[in-house]
Amino acid sequence: MTYGLGIDTGGTYTDAAVMDIEAGEVMASHKSPTTHEDLTVGIRGAIEGLSDEMLAKVGVVSLSSTLATNSVVEGRGCRVGLVAIGHDFNSKYHANEEVVINGRHDLWGRETEPLDEAAAEKFLRAIRGKVDGVAISGYLGIRNPKHEIRIREMAYEILGVRAVCGHELSSTLGFDDRTTTCIMNARLIPVIDELIIAMKQVMAERSIRAPLMVVKGDGSMMGESEASIRPIETILSGPASSLIGARKLTGIDDAIVVDIGGTTTDIGILRDGRPDIVEYGAVLGGMRTHVKAADISTVGLGGDSHIVILDSGIRISTVRCIPLCFAARKWPDIKKTLQGIATKGPMFRSEFKEDSRNYQETDFFIRLKNNKQNMELSVEEKMFLDFLDNGPHTLAQASRFLQVHPLGFKSGHLENIGLVQRIGLTPTDILCASGDYTEFDPEPARLAIRHFSLAYGIPEEKIISITKKLVTEKMATEIMGKVLDSEIGSRELGDAGEHLLKTAVTREQRRDYSCAIRLNKPIIGIGAPAGAYLPEVSRRLGTDFILPKYSHVGNAVGAVTGGIIEREEILIKPNVENMVGDIPCTVFAKFGRFVKDSISEGIEFARKHGTEYVRDLALKDGAEDIVVSDDVRVSKIRAKNMPSEFVVIDVTVTVTAAGKPKMFET
Repeated sequence: MTYGLGIDTGGTYTDAAVMDIEAGEVMASHKSPTTHEDLTVGIRGAIEGLSDEMLAKVGVVSLSSTLATNSVVEGRGCRVGLVAIGHDFNSKYHANEEVVINGRHDLWGRETEPLDEAAAEKFLRAIRGKVDGVAISGYLGIRNPKHEIRIREMAYEILGVRAVCGHELSSTLGFDDRTTTCIMNARLIPVIDELIIAMKQVMAERSIRAPLMVVKGDGSMMGESEASIRPIETILSGPASSLIGARKLTGIDDAIVVDIGGTTTDIGILRDGRPDIVEYGAVLGGMRTHVKAADISTVGLGGDSHIVILDSGIRISTVRCIPLCFAARKWPDIKKTLQGIATKGPMFRSEFKEDSRNYQETDFFIRLKNNKQNMELSVEEKMFLDFLDNGPHTLAQASRFLQVHPLGFKSGHLENIGLVQRIGLTPTDILCASGDYTEFDPEPARLAIRHFSLAYGIPEEKIISITKKLVTEKMATEIMGKVLDSEIGSRELGDAGEHLLKTAVTREQRRDYSCAIRLNKPIIGIGAPAGAYLPEVSRRLGTDFILPKYSHVGNAVGAVTGGIIEREEILIKPNVENMVGDIPCTVFAKFGRFVKDSISEGIEFARKHGTEYVRDLALKDGAEDIVVSDDVRVSKIRAKNMPSEFVVIDVTVTVTAAGKPKMFET
């Protein structure tokens, strides 16, 4: 009997699940808070809940994570040098060092301008010690990668760092987006390396001798060595794993999957047992990439979203904070402080448009790390950081001790640059206070709610019910937004459409009408809060709700139950336009450009060598029982002078290798 171990390193929690691969059953699971400063701590904590006897049977480990996605959005990663060949590129996402050099091919892959190797060498020598990786992108490099490959060789020789070419990541036209993807990929290499190293360290500690896989953004797996070369393909791997996990845990092929995490809620659609894919490239931080990934909508709403209660009412903030009920278990003084706050009127009130500037008296702050990058801080900010060395404190406590107005500490700025973390009232606390979630002590949450009840004259039960209603309606609205976007390619409804959607979601009775929505797919809930919020969401959307067993570690289940898939699209273009018949053609692939005597010969060449190419990639990923299939799509139009004949415009041969990860024999 061989088991698989799935690990999902999320923004808030690291989940672990052990699966009996053959039986398809979850044998054990455990969760632990993600520790961003040292990932091994969170991974170790997740695995600590699993027995040595069970881990000894693990034959494969698979890892999914949101780290790559978050790193791109937050602009983190290593220093990158870009060599753009033949054309300047237009993007808001830039490398640390950049150069544009001469060298160009046309649409047929013919060299129209020689590569300026002297300029490339001058640039590479000038950036020695200034970059950790190199991105290389040639204009129309996908039609002939010769120039990109030569610069990659030079980068290895001169700098000794890893270099990645645009044609290795994408075969799609679009120089700007392909270059952006290439820069992102180079910048992510150390991020994924850190994750893989952390995982392997913990595996060694627990004597887990098994191959390590990494989940890609489409839910399939790749080997650790390939992930370290093409880390951009791991973006959205965490949300993709939740869809694969939902399918595995329920056996349902068509559903809307809603994964409620601590920081965000991810919404995706299962179709025929596979995640809906963004074929034209995932968007990250407002930037289009050439990465085919699960079509996921991510909403800034989760169990750790900050609840803000102001004179204008209650709202769910986009700021992430540690729930009071969780923090009080680690720092007992928080509960003592809340006992004093609960029966007192507010010391100060403020209301700002920006969520990060709204502070509650029940908010605490903890220091995360030292200012190693020597970022410029005010005297008050430095005083506040020093004050937090003794543990979590409120702004009011710091104000009394340091004789500075609470807003003078600029804690929002310190949050944004990662030096402090907020603790406050969250949807998780609301569930604790109402008895829907029993893992933590509900008293800290109830004390905070009591404070707001006295301060704003709102009954405690009403604060709980209003907050639940806000979360429910926000979730329902976002699910419908995702469905509409998938259905019609847009969620822009206009005033009338927004009014109808709000009426249906809130179930309000208007003066002259009412309306309702009925989804044609069930909703599958993943994540610890799913069982509390999604039944009501499903009722409002007229569909069934399914909460599978082990839904709280659905991502980890998905991480270890996906398969290995490698795919290559090969383009074949006739060498003469508007000519009927089996004429000479050119084959364009990631592995090169080739001229053939006929289209039929080109197709057979693409199928044969495409099969070898994807099979080799799958073997590098650690796959066995590999099955290769191909699909040939021919685009034709009627010939101008011969209406009864058709002219081939192009042919696309898609070759796919699918297999399962090779198990270590335990």
